[in-house]
Amino acid sequence: MNSFSFLLVDDEQEFIEALALRLRQRGYAVECTFTGAEALKRLEMDNSVDIVLLDISMPAPDGMTTLQKIKLKHPLIEVIMLTGHASTRSAVEALKFGAFNYLTKPCDLQDLISLSEQAAARKRAREAKLLDARIKPYISDQDRQELIHQILDSKYSDS
Repeated sequence: MNSFSFLLVDDEQEFIEALALRLRQRGYAVECTFTGAEALKRLEMDNSVDIVLLDISMPAPDGMTTLQKIKLKHPLIEVIMLTGHASTRSAVEALKFGAFNYLTKPCDLQDLISLSEQAAARKRAREAKLLDARIKPYISDQDRQELIHQILDSKYSDS
């Protein structure tokens, strides 16, 4: 079993189930949902998800709205946006709202895995920094909260 897990979210059921099968064959833990609302409900019940692969174009709530809600409630989860209709504007908007990155359909499986490995590494690094901030001695509660906020901020630099 690989060291991170996926939640795939797309209203194109055949596409997402085929992708899930290919990822499972490579040893990844994968769950699928077909709406943004289902994804949000799943994340509330399951804290083992590391990476969400999220389609931008879905019925309400759409991918951008779902992305914003995920990042608000689960800021450490990395989200990779997926769309069949690539545009610079939507890519910039997704990144602005906290997406880790952006892929177009159909995406190359090895590209997805490589990008997911980077996202999982970023999540682990942020989790380690968060733990360090929570146990750091000799700083005020206000400084600790500010440091935690910086780490949880989706634009936080990994340096």
